[in-house]
Amino acid sequence: MLSVALDEARLGLSEGGIPIGAALFHRNGTLLGQGHNRRVQEDDASVHAETDAFRKAGRRRDYPDCVMVTTLSPCWYCSGLVRQFNIGAVVIGEATTFSGGHEWLEELGVEITILEDAECIELLSTFTHEHPELWNEDIGL
Repeated sequence: MLSVALDEARLGLSEGGIPIGAALFHRNGTLLGQGHNRRVQEDDASVHAETDAFRKAGRRRDYPDCVMVTTLSPCWYCSGLVRQFNIGAVVIGEATTFSGGHEWLEELGVEITILEDAECIELLSTFTHEHPELWNEDIGL
């Protein structure tokens, strides 16, 4: 599942954007939607990777049987999306470069798995070092 999100992150970077990717899966492994951070590409502050994947998944009645897979710990905006729609689990590629709202989600009963994947860490840490102004804008610093 993480490979889908990583492919999206790489695609975002190749487009001149921020390399964060996400995918929404059913717990049975069926891919429902995938996306990447497109804030720069679309000049829209709301297009984070998780929201992009969520929007592309289409409508469902409920989401507790879904897993949001993201290359980076979800920010508060994306954590709110997980909470609002009762997504049952979040798999996080890394929480080293940035640690968002995943602890809050876990306290609320969302199943959280942090992989600390070396490729996810390298991808975003390199980006934040090379483009601090864009990263600070994205994360709201």
